[in-house]
Amino acid sequence: MTNFKATSELSIRMNLSKVQNKRLRAESHLLKPVVMIGQNGLTEAVQNEIEIAIEHHELIKIRIPASEKSVKKKMIDSICARHKAESIQAIGNVAVIYRRNVKSDRFGKIVSDKPLR
Repeated sequence: MTNFKATSELSIRMNLSKVQNKRLRAESHLLKPVVMIGQNGLTEAVQNEIEIAIEHHELIKIRIPASEKSVKKKMIDSICARHKAESIQAIGNVAVIYRRNVKSDRFGKIVSDKPLR
């Protein structure tokens, strides 16, 4: 496999606070998984789909095949590392990841430390 590079140079990796993470979890409730990882695992095609989806949506859900918790955790960590994203939550077979896109910044107000009031 070749090394994968993010398509956007405007994307930056963030360390989110608990409040920011909580706000993004709340935003993710209504989302449906946009990428499903099949029996072949994290292929190059799946990685490309994740990149396209996260570039467009910033906050995405990924359906991961049923396996042991440690295997899922490693898969989520490898996705986040490769795409310079943050893991927001993982429940059951679904993971939510976020990567800020400075160009569109759809969740700029949500990830700011200021209260929304």
